[in-house]
Amino acid sequence: MVMSVFRRTVAAVGLIGFIVAGQTTAQQQPIASDHLTIDDVMALKRVANPKISPDGQWVAYTVTTTDMEANKASTRLWIVSSDGSKTLPMTLKSDSVSNPHWSPDGTYLAFTASRGGDDAKSQVWTLNMMGGEAEQYTHVDQGVSDYRWAPDGQSMVLVIRDKSPRQLAEEKAKKTGEKLPPDPYVINRRQFKRDYVGYLDETRTHLYHYAKGDEAPRQLTFGPYDDSDPQWSPDGEKIAFVGNRTDDPDSNDNSDIWIVDLGASEADQRLRQFTKNVGPDRSPAWSQDGKTIAYVTVTRPDIIWYATNHLAYRMVSGGEAVVMTTSLDRNVSNPVFAPDHETVYFELEDAGTNQLAKINMKSRQVERVFQQQASLQRLDMNAAGQMVALIDRPGQTANVSLINQDGVETRLTKINDDLLAGKKLASVEKLTFNSKDGTPVDGFLYLPAGHQNGQMHPTILRLHGGPVSQFDYGFDAYAQLYAAHGYAVLMPNPRGSSGYGQNFSVALWQKWGVRDFEDVMAGIDHLIEKGIADPDKLGVGGWSYGGMLTNYVITKSTRFKAAVSGASEVLYRANYGVDHYQRHWEAALGLPWDTARAWEAISPFNDVAKVTTPTLVMGGQEDWNVPVMNSEQLYQALRRVGVETQLVVYPGEHHGFRKPNFIKDRYERFLNWYDRYLKE
Repeated sequence: MVMSVFRRTVAAVGLIGFIVAGQTTAQQQPIASDHLTIDDVMALKRVANPKISPDGQWVAYTVTTTDMEANKASTRLWIVSSDGSKTLPMTLKSDSVSNPHWSPDGTYLAFTASRGGDDAKSQVWTLNMMGGEAEQYTHVDQGVSDYRWAPDGQSMVLVIRDKSPRQLAEEKAKKTGEKLPPDPYVINRRQFKRDYVGYLDETRTHLYHYAKGDEAPRQLTFGPYDDSDPQWSPDGEKIAFVGNRTDDPDSNDNSDIWIVDLGASEADQRLRQFTKNVGPDRSPAWSQDGKTIAYVTVTRPDIIWYATNHLAYRMVSGGEAVVMTTSLDRNVSNPVFAPDHETVYFELEDAGTNQLAKINMKSRQVERVFQQQASLQRLDMNAAGQMVALIDRPGQTANVSLINQDGVETRLTKINDDLLAGKKLASVEKLTFNSKDGTPVDGFLYLPAGHQNGQMHPTILRLHGGPVSQFDYGFDAYAQLYAAHGYAVLMPNPRGSSGYGQNFSVALWQKWGVRDFEDVMAGIDHLIEKGIADPDKLGVGGWSYGGMLTNYVITKSTRFKAAVSGASEVLYRANYGVDHYQRHWEAALGLPWDTARAWEAISPFNDVAKVTTPTLVMGGQEDWNVPVMNSEQLYQALRRVGVETQLVVYPGEHHGFRKPNFIKDRYERFLNWYDRYLKE
């Protein structure tokens, strides 16, 4: 679900809000310089996109830094040698690049970037590893959103969105010097809006084939469908991709893997449907002999995002699809074939960890290759079977590491080590407690540096988004900041969370705010019993579903002295047709005019008169994922019933914030709100 967890990613959160109502928060209390500060968090760099070269000698990756004065983040491309001894910047500090890929022979390193001013579109650029400046590879008017090298390195498959009628009209007007008046939005689609995109029109995303020097890219796929994630067959004759090509793609969550044959003489012979599962199939990965495609599949689409993501394969020549992980009951992602054509490596989400695992297609035995108290993500493997990934830990931000076949890690980069080296970070432990009905529930406990046995702390219950996601062993800037201010922080994985099996997740079906509420309250009771949490100084808060669960907590309990409800929903029927989850709501609750009771039964708005907790409410003005409308309704209701509250709306921001000054502002307001009610 796109109501995502706001963890680790500093550059994905938000900046300077304006106060819609209520007084400003108290001034932030100063803390010792050897503790983590908000300025430290804003200075953290973010590593992403590790890609190992074909010869295994280098790893490319990107590093995002934040410029507070310019109020923007920029991303630079780097490479590091496989022994970690050399790091080299490949693009300028002022660049903002993404999506690096090595050419098959390692001669070139490609990436996407928007160079040439604020109006420039994203294009593919290539760097000759022998030296020289990056050269622009594509010149597509509307830009390129994704690409992959062909196996011979002589061409690429591009992912390009159609030109809209407005774009075509503007191009025509530009030639004549005419100025066009604004157009109205004319809506015909059932799925008619999307956060970060806006209102959806009839333009779609398709695949194109392009070699440098061609007059224009050659279109490969057509129709009222969106195509993505193209992957070349090893012989370069076919491309597997993901698309929903049902009669009405807006009415379902289906996606299938398709294969387009570049050598077919007729257009209607080029396209072949490879999977026919009624649920989502995605992430195609070819075996190196070209005989098999492994992919991620969902076999229970009827339970929407609560369903387990399994690993499957099918022979390219035909035959039935084989789901390999039916007995695993854990989410898998990002499959890649080993050179033996029979072993598939993949990322595995399990009980607060993100692991590296592998499975043999014949035996279907799963082996956990890397299962440390860490979070492993963004696995990449070259043809020789050499692997890299991003790994982070509670006291270490994500960095690039080599992983050998036995799961041994060799760390290559040390981004943020200098900044964090002099800081007294929180101690972190994973704990398990029993919920009201006896169900074991995991959580992560952050304790202030220097904590002594028997010492009580004001405690913040930090709730994750989703609801189908999990807190894990990765670096969490929010929890570290709270601990630096003297708070104990509990980050639970209540029912609804991923990483604990399908039944654990689907326990929230039509019951939001029931089992998960019981679970998080059991966690607080556990900390009080251990003498860690001060029962008179409890705070709660979260973003997205974390904000929604916060709304349940404050309408069901009066034990908390401060709450932060970020980007939340509270009156669900009011959001039908306003957020972008209509088909998911319908699948879970039915049509709101037919099943009003089901919708109202889980709406915390109906219990708002029971709230006593001072609550900070905030959201992005342009958020169409979880629209700010419900935050405004929550704020208005709290004001009306006499609860201390404040509404902060961030102009121009969506569900995940992008402007550094808003990101910093949000950190400050969270801390100030808790300090005001839990420390004064």
